[in-house]
Amino acid sequence: MILPAIAAGVGVAVIAVSANPFTVRAQDAAAEAAQSAPPQPPAAPAPPDPAAELATKRDQTRAELETLSKTISLSTDKVSALQQSIADLEKSTQSIRQALIESAARRKTLDRQILESEKKLADLGVKQDGIRRSLHERRGLLAEVLAALQRMGRNPPPALLVTPDDALASVRSAILLGAVVPGIRKETDKLAADLANLAALQTASAAEKAGLTTTMTNSIEEERRMDLLLAENDKLSRSNAAELAAEKKRSEELAGKATSLEGLVASMESEIASVRDAAAAARQAEENRKLMTDEQRAQAKALADSGVPDKNRIAPAYPFAELKAKLEVPVAGDILRQFGDADGTGHEAMGMTVATNPETVVTAPADGLVVFAGAFRSYGQMIILDTGDGYHLVLSGMETINTRQGKFVFSGEPLAVMGAKRVASATALALETDRPTLYIEFRKDGKPVDSRPWWTAKDTGKARNDS
Repeated sequence: MILPAIAAGVGVAVIAVSANPFTVRAQDAAAEAAQSAPPQPPAAPAPPDPAAELATKRDQTRAELETLSKTISLSTDKVSALQQSIADLEKSTQSIRQALIESAARRKTLDRQILESEKKLADLGVKQDGIRRSLHERRGLLAEVLAALQRMGRNPPPALLVTPDDALASVRSAILLGAVVPGIRKETDKLAADLANLAALQTASAAEKAGLTTTMTNSIEEERRMDLLLAENDKLSRSNAAELAAEKKRSEELAGKATSLEGLVASMESEIASVRDAAAAARQAEENRKLMTDEQRAQAKALADSGVPDKNRIAPAYPFAELKAKLEVPVAGDILRQFGDADGTGHEAMGMTVATNPETVVTAPADGLVVFAGAFRSYGQMIILDTGDGYHLVLSGMETINTRQGKFVFSGEPLAVMGAKRVASATALALETDRPTLYIEFRKDGKPVDSRPWWTAKDTGKARNDS
């Protein structure tokens, strides 16, 4: 090509190049490009699909984060401090339950932060790959420009006042370079800008990873705190452990015989004593609430709105129909499928499906009675909550359940933990992801209804560019 030859022949020095921080890189790149450049440029590849590229990068990022999480551990001092904080708690059902709700809220916040960092790292990775791809595609032209800059920098300019020949050479050089230097300068500026952008993206990625490591450490600490709280909660209910074991065995027998969710709920409420008694008490509490005066109802609502409703209650703090746009999705994740979407079997989905990260905590979206907690047919591990007003909430796809039937749970209370991978189930068919998925179904008088009106505005969107 003509650029290196002209630059070598005229012998003009570019003083600024010697001070350029990219000089060493330029020399290496020029030598490498000269050796590796093919005699004929290859055909231009098809432009990558941005959505597919981001999904692939996010999968890679997620795998890296899972590997990183396995290397993080809590110090002995931190574990001792956690154990002491639990030991200092008042050992009552109310205090332990409140501590569990607060721990679950912190854990869900950390899970959301991890998901956001994961998305940011994937986006930064895609941008870095784009710059590297651009540099690779222009390697032939860049090799010429860099080689020209090298040779121009190595040859000093002629001494203008020594001899007339030098003056003539300077004039000739100026004439020749008048047409060449602008092109070189343009490509040099573009190369410098690309390298600066790449360095900035790498710095941003490093900072995001550092912050993410701290967040993941805090999440592991909160997970450990919740495990200790759950252990304390179990100790408080050991007095009737034998009775609970007998009920669990009976509920498994009933689940094996039931052919539908309606049949399962009916059998639980009629055959399991703890569920039957709790359901009757909850219905009575609802009836009592209907008999309240307007003033009493307003006082109860104000107490619930204050965030410190009665922790001894056995019925929801609010009528479920009044909770529209107020519930939080029970798990931090990305919504893959909504009510009414195609479910992959030629039918419409009866609920929503949320993809999560491994071992994410699942909380109760609303106050309710646990009608069922265990495995049920193709749903896998499942929890059914009776939230009053004829509504039932179905959650499935978890790996570990931390509640039991017959127990009244409060909004935000931890119920279960997701597994490491997606659980095969009828509700997760045709999902192109290996991530754990939580299925959520709202039912009114035994019929599925769209849950979207109940979620807060920030939880109603559907994830984009997700695998």
